[in-house]
Amino acid sequence: MTETQPTTPAAQPGGSSSPSLENLLHETRAFPPSAEFAAQANAGADLYAAAQADRLGFWAQQANDLITWQTPFTETLDWSGAPVARWFADGKLNAAYNAVDRHVEAGHGDRVAFHFEGEPGDTRTVTYAELQREVSRAANALTALGVTSGDRVVVYLPMLVESVVAMLACARIGAPHSVVFGGFSADALRSRIADAGAKVVVTADGGYRKGGASALKPAVDEALAPKEGAPATTVEHVLVVRRTEQEVAWTEGRDVWWHDIVDSASDQHEPVWVEAEHPLFILYTSGTTGKPKGILHTTGGYLTQAAYTHRYVFDLKPESDVYWCTADIGWVTGHSYIVYGPLTNGATQVLYEGTPDTPHKGRWWELVQKYSVTIFYTAPTAIRACMKWGDDIPASFDLSSLRVLGSVGEPINPEAWMWYREHIGGGSVPIVDTWWQTETGAIMISPLPGVTATKPGSAQVALPGISAEVVDDEARAVPNGSGGYLVLTEPWPSMLRGIWGDLERYQETYWSRYEGLYFAGDGAKKDEDGDIWLLGRVDDVMNVSGHRLSTTEIESALVSNEIVAEAAVVGAADETTGQAVVAFVILRGEHADRASSDDGAAAVQTELRNHVAKEIGPIAKPKRILVVPELPKTRSGKIMRRLLRDIAEDRQVGDATTLADSTVMDKIAAGLKAPAAQED
Repeated sequence: MTETQPTTPAAQPGGSSSPSLENLLHETRAFPPSAEFAAQANAGADLYAAAQADRLGFWAQQANDLITWQTPFTETLDWSGAPVARWFADGKLNAAYNAVDRHVEAGHGDRVAFHFEGEPGDTRTVTYAELQREVSRAANALTALGVTSGDRVVVYLPMLVESVVAMLACARIGAPHSVVFGGFSADALRSRIADAGAKVVVTADGGYRKGGASALKPAVDEALAPKEGAPATTVEHVLVVRRTEQEVAWTEGRDVWWHDIVDSASDQHEPVWVEAEHPLFILYTSGTTGKPKGILHTTGGYLTQAAYTHRYVFDLKPESDVYWCTADIGWVTGHSYIVYGPLTNGATQVLYEGTPDTPHKGRWWELVQKYSVTIFYTAPTAIRACMKWGDDIPASFDLSSLRVLGSVGEPINPEAWMWYREHIGGGSVPIVDTWWQTETGAIMISPLPGVTATKPGSAQVALPGISAEVVDDEARAVPNGSGGYLVLTEPWPSMLRGIWGDLERYQETYWSRYEGLYFAGDGAKKDEDGDIWLLGRVDDVMNVSGHRLSTTEIESALVSNEIVAEAAVVGAADETTGQAVVAFVILRGEHADRASSDDGAAAVQTELRNHVAKEIGPIAKPKRILVVPELPKTRSGKIMRRLLRDIAEDRQVGDATTLADSTVMDKIAAGLKAPAAQED
């Protein structure tokens, strides 16, 4: 799943007959589903057959089977206004009713919706009946603050039950929400509030992160303060959740405590029934520079695909499973796979406020054991961090309840996939490696547990009802065994409906590269079986002596060496080869001291260069390998390769304000061990 803006691929060296991207690594391991798992799985091979026989009929059936409609739809898809789709457009529904009320009406009010765990250790259990009352109160409170259907509400909160309640309350009254990740700065918050034209901001005094209380409301106050050259704010009220009990500045008439207005509101509320194409949320993609890029999603199609993918990709059994997605609600993964997909399916979830290493590095596995989690969905970045911390940490907890594991956020390298399977999944739990984007709204490419023989590192095939292809520069499908660019060839229900307020930018960004095809901005390859492997952003492709190489595959080769915990690869300008491969590696804990001297660093470089040559071939050997203590990452866990490229090309390091840890670049500079470049 990617969140950054696609760019047009560079022109091909050597003409159109050259491969778009070279296919470097070959993975031969595969893990078919057990007979026991397949026998109970929600999905079977017939799902693919049904979608292929009648794609639109298939989606209409999912919408009718998984969603409750107040007014049934009669038209599945209107694509006459391409590239803006209209799915189930004449139907009416309400997302909050589907996520909450109908489960209570069906007699499941006592089912746990959330096991909340605060980072300090405080807990709260919320049933669906309790969630219904809380969402209704919040909807009445927002209405009392003047919010009506169509008004925008910005949500700037930590991972709390109130965060989910706020989103659902907005959906309940037809007010599109725009959730801004709680780690973003006041400037980032200001630009998003202004672009959305928000009427209300929902925030908290603060939240707990990495062992301490982190303030949030001061950023809201700064974002709403008059600023020369900035438009006047449209915000009328700030609704504040009390979480940390920090002292906060207070603007009378504007600021309102959540407990003052929500707790006293009526717990009865009739949902606002909206048309299927009514806007549900705007989500601004991470890493945006300049004018924010607000991805717009509507209600009916989005809710259908979020529920469908959650049910089948994770094999959800709502009456028995305990599901945990570790994402933040500030990202699309939190929208689709904490709020809308799981709740629409009536799931029981774990909701955790903190980080995986607070108060100790086994915190996640402690919670898996505590709540008997059966389905666990996280990011490769987190999996590699756990690898770095050591195998003994997960081994000290009982993880036997787990039966499905998921990966999201970026391509997962095969060795991290194998570690996840062996040390978290006990060597037998199926892994679903999911590819999708903020823009796609829901999972597009993934194995189906119980059906697919999974391959370490591959998202494999488009889900039933989804049409994806890997093409060359002329939009021709590449043969099996070749690389190119990932495109989507048919509209899908949860697709974005545009960029908020800028339809021209939407068309230019996603639809101008290939006529009639959605260009995802990712490189990909098809293996000999036709399964899809993601190769990372097209921005990150290197051109070495006329060979177009993917950073992802070289990183995977490096991490397959037992001494490496994590790696990031960039292409640096080189007079001889055009670009040269430069790798930044973090060594596993037990090997961390090997590069503490110049001779040790040289030995590590030689070992790893030879390892890459063996795994891929001499063309992919890094010219330099730098051992570093950390890698620069955004708050969503993406590696910022542009900063590493600055180091590799001996330039002044650029803007690092979007990093999760602003001190990382200083640590890298202080800890670099970079022996002289070796020539072959």
